Amino acid sequence: MKITDSEKAEVLVQALPYIQKYSGKTVVVKYGGNAMINEELKKSVMRDLVLLSQIGVKVVLVHGGGPEIDKVMAEMGLTSKFEKGLRVTDGKTMEVVQMVLCGKINKDLVNLIGNCGGKAVGLSGVDGNMIEAVPVSEKLGFVGDIVNVNPQTVKDALDMGYIPVISSVGGDKNNNVYNINADTVAARIAGALNAQSLISMTDIKGILADPEDESTLIPAVSVSETNQLIKEGVITGGMIPKVACCVEAIRRGVDKVFIIDGRVPHAIIIEILSDEGIGTMFY
Repeated sequence: MKITDSEKAEVLVQALPYIQKYSGKTVVVKYGGNAMINEELKKSVMRDLVLLSQIGVKVVLVHGGGPEIDKVMAEMGLTSKFEKGLRVTDGKTMEVVQMVLCGKINKDLVNLIGNCGGKAVGLSGVDGNMIEAVPVSEKLGFVGDIVNVNPQTVKDALDMGYIPVISSVGGDKNNNVYNINADTVAARIAGALNAQSLISMTDIKGILADPEDESTLIPAVSVSETNQLIKEGVITGGMIPKVACCVEAIRRGVDKVFIIDGRVPHAIIIEILSDEGIGTMFY
């Protein structure tokens, strides 16, 4: 179906209040899931970020890269081990993590944003002492827990008109580099930047009252309701730590946090620049 010029104009006019609301504000996007694997979705996401940047939104992209790390480790004859969803990261595994996250994935995304007409700069949590970390436990090796976030490098990049693309690693004063959960990194950076919003891209529609029925999407959840939803089994499994990061961001001053379905083309634009939205909002 072809959209007429007048219909295009009407869409832009309807988006105006949201553009005004977000112009000059910071939005942190945690990028992951199928939107990071599917090439068409990847381009769609990057175009969305460039569009937001062009209308005055200060966009920050935080990424992980578990599937890509698994692939490279398999090619190198290394085996991935997990404890409660966290990758056991010995010295050799950390070398692969750093190479894949800070090298290949990060620079591929920067290049793609540039090819979509945007300006991006690749960063990691060790740049400018952005993320200071300590080991979560001896058993997990170089898996890090964030103890401090210094957002100045990110602010400098934003002030110069760049989209900072940040890989989820951090460092300590002993020159160790740590693998850190990307949701945690995004939440802490959003808090440190006093972001207007944090958007977490996943492979589900959001929080579902019935996990087997996507029509039961819960459009909005207050921080005070999350524990009860966990007790009732509405929030389960891998969504528990993701929701915990959403709550962390709200408590650190982020105005609103969204979990959205990254499988939907232009999901970020739909969530930010329309009344309907498509995911679950935490407030």
